[in-house]
Amino acid sequence: MDHGDTLLTIDPKSLLTAVFNAAVAAADPELTIRKHLPEKPKGRTIVVGAGKGSAQMAAAFEKVWDGPLEGVVITRYGYAARCERIEIIEAAHPVPDAAGLEASRRLLEKVSGLTADDLVIALISGGGSALLPSPPEGLTLADEIAVNEALLASGAPIFAMNTIRKHVSTIKGGRLAAAASPARVVSLVVSDIPGDDPALVASGPTIPDIGNRETALSLINTYGMKLPAAVMAHLNSEAADAPRPHDPRFSRNKVRVIASAAVSLEAAAAEAKKQGVEAVILSDSIEGEARDVGSVHAAITREIATRDRPFRKPVMILSGGETTVTLRAKGKGGRNSEFLLAFALGIDGVAGVQALAADTDGIDGSEDNAGAFADGSSVARMRAAGVDAKAMLAGNNAWTAFNAVGDLFVPGPTGTNVNDLRAILVR
Repeated sequence: MDHGDTLLTIDPKSLLTAVFNAAVAAADPELTIRKHLPEKPKGRTIVVGAGKGSAQMAAAFEKVWDGPLEGVVITRYGYAARCERIEIIEAAHPVPDAAGLEASRRLLEKVSGLTADDLVIALISGGGSALLPSPPEGLTLADEIAVNEALLASGAPIFAMNTIRKHVSTIKGGRLAAAASPARVVSLVVSDIPGDDPALVASGPTIPDIGNRETALSLINTYGMKLPAAVMAHLNSEAADAPRPHDPRFSRNKVRVIASAAVSLEAAAAEAKKQGVEAVILSDSIEGEARDVGSVHAAITREIATRDRPFRKPVMILSGGETTVTLRAKGKGGRNSEFLLAFALGIDGVAGVQALAADTDGIDGSEDNAGAFADGSSVARMRAAGVDAKAMLAGNNAWTAFNAVGDLFVPGPTGTNVNDLRAILVR
């Protein structure tokens, strides 16, 4: 029996789900943290953190750390994990709220007054930018919310958004680590950033980078963002300058990327091969408009399905990265479901194709789904359900389209976040 015959007996959704689960398992906090434990300090061990996977990272750290510790970690509402010694605070994502403002204050307070004998462990994962609102003097939470909303609607890539965010903050851009000085800071980072630059994950609260406010202002102009006058005045002042990497306060600090999209994609490919399907990884760092990336993936898929090139079928195409969505309307959805709706339109009527696009943290956009499934019949099934797929895409309403045909993917919070996973099976 060859691979083609084997695939006839495999439920495509089960196969795609197994591939997703393998990608998530490769970023399991307990396994990854255990490999990157620092030396114990003479003084105190303080744990701080932020992100959609930070509570699970905190729970894992408690299990593997043999010694006293204390700390405060912030995560998204509904993403908490049980911890005995580390306090978990929940706040809003993707738009900040007052709980996040208070949590930021608590984190800064927790690292104040430390000595050179103390150790700060920073558990950082994607989503931390929105969870750590901390506006500079003269700005308010409302200003930071306005900045976040403008960023989310702009279509700007994640590096651009986080470059701007870290210049409108008293905690991002290395400022949390600067506040902990002279204590040593070890940052354990789960990367959701294409290219895995740890200084951009959660806008780098413990890691400075080479970006400056001039870069932030240029990006605001490039993407036509309209920010409050008070924010623009701040960005045009020296008060917006972030600490630089050569600042002596960072000289003893260490940064370790403990999980990433690249590692998870390799695990996904291995699972596909285990199930009898050859897999190819296009890239772990694809960016751009979700609908455009979806159309390109659809073109590649059609070429394989109809001409057996550039890869011979059966095959599973895998890719990662973080696309963006420029909001044109107020529909329901997220970047993965928008990618997949454009993909579904591009493969409409093509037989033997099944796909899953999902965020590895378990949530795509503001609803409870991580993404969705699609195949060559998706658009026709939507039409039969009274849904116009093209109109749904035009209105940023991909969630509604996939909900109408029962193809939403809802695994729940996964406890990690290594960006998006796109898996396309061509039989």
